[in-house]
Amino acid sequence: MQTAALLLARWNALPRSLRFAVTALLLAGLAFAAIAIALRHPSRVSLFPSPLHPEQLAEVEERLASWNVAFAPTNDNVAVDASRRNDLLLRLSLAGIPHAHLAGTGEALSTVGVLTPEAVVDAQTRAGLAGDIEAGLRGIEGVDDARVIVAPAKEPEYGDAAAHEASASVRLRLQPGAQLPKAAISGIRAFVAASVPGLAPAHIAILDDRGEALRDDAAGGDEAPDLQRSLQSALDSAFGAGATVVRVRPEYDASLYSQRDVRRMPVAGEAIERSRESESFDGGGKRYRRVDVGEDRGSETHEVVAQVPAGALVRLSAAVFVDRARSLDLPKVRDLAAATLGFDARRGDALTVEAVAFFHDAVSRRAAFWPIYGAIVTLAPAVAVSVALIVVARLALPPLSALAQSLLERSAVENTSRAVTGYAPSRVRSILEREPPHAAAAIISALPAATATAVLDLYPPHEREDIVRRMQRPHSPLVGNADELLRRGG
Repeated sequence: MQTAALLLARWNALPRSLRFAVTALLLAGLAFAAIAIALRHPSRVSLFPSPLHPEQLAEVEERLASWNVAFAPTNDNVAVDASRRNDLLLRLSLAGIPHAHLAGTGEALSTVGVLTPEAVVDAQTRAGLAGDIEAGLRGIEGVDDARVIVAPAKEPEYGDAAAHEASASVRLRLQPGAQLPKAAISGIRAFVAASVPGLAPAHIAILDDRGEALRDDAAGGDEAPDLQRSLQSALDSAFGAGATVVRVRPEYDASLYSQRDVRRMPVAGEAIERSRESESFDGGGKRYRRVDVGEDRGSETHEVVAQVPAGALVRLSAAVFVDRARSLDLPKVRDLAAATLGFDARRGDALTVEAVAFFHDAVSRRAAFWPIYGAIVTLAPAVAVSVALIVVARLALPPLSALAQSLLERSAVENTSRAVTGYAPSRVRSILEREPPHAAAAIISALPAATATAVLDLYPPHEREDIVRRMQRPHSPLVGNADELLRRGG
């Protein structure tokens, strides 16, 4: 408290002009800091014009975080820099984010009441079930979005009408460059079948975004991408990425075969069937006799029927292009490719390995000063601001320091003038013994004329001339003396 009181007393002892100047400088500094903070933190606006659902909001926040974009989450939207709103909306639209909201079973049945017709309840139940399935399919790797249509089982209304089993259609929108393997397609089929009561996996149609059916049986013929990826991965691991290019083309048999095998085994270990013939002729009696005897002792019959589905691999053709610049051992590349693909010459497989000159984009070489240029471009704004601050400081500090010095000198002169008022000229002269000429001139000017003349007479001639010259210093007709201005302001 004593320190604060002492500081307050010193502040009140300062001239009013000095206090005004210091207060103005502090206010200017605060205003500059406020402007800098406002410029550093631009205004934020809501990114989307309409509220988002929780799953959409989480999707948008995840993508903005992956793009390293500053945002402020709210309850149903995100706030971003107003200058980047249009750019972010365009990028999110190209990325397909956010996805359309999916109404699950709980949301679809939330409006069902006691008087709701049964047909409406069934329709909303199917819509909610389809939404739940679509939300589950979105989480599968490679699947960007899904659309599911469920057709429930229908019992015959009339005696001669046929019953309809439950079925479903699934349309998948895959991520760019993604391709689902057979195992993933089988998993999707099983997932949808288990989600709908009474739905058999055979009654599920799965399409991609181009309208082509995705099949998980042998006739699907999607072993080529798997074989190609497997061989490409093996070659990249052995010889480095970009050293080889692989293409695989399998050929499948589209015929459907049925094989039947029937076997009969005797029951008691004897022959299954035996026959005997006898023939006789009596010439006297003119009689002819023929006897045919057949015996069938029974057997055990075993019948085996085998169905061979279509899609059996008939022939495999593969081509491996090797970068000639790498100077790789082609026989080793061929052996590795044959072992990876399961090459079978008796089946008619073909494997070609050739060294060709790969096309490489010309790499532009940057000049040696490019890193220095990048550093200059990065630091240029900060350097420009620093230089501007230094220039402003160099221009503003001399007047401010001169003003402060004048204020301090004026305060000292006033204090000394009050102290020497009423003193004898000799006493005043002794007090001003160590004062510089300009301070002595200012103090003597404030004394009465008679006292000032007597004090000046006590100075040596050369010092007296210097003090008198400073007391009679000429001033500009446009700008008055600083001391005079301060005196008027005080």
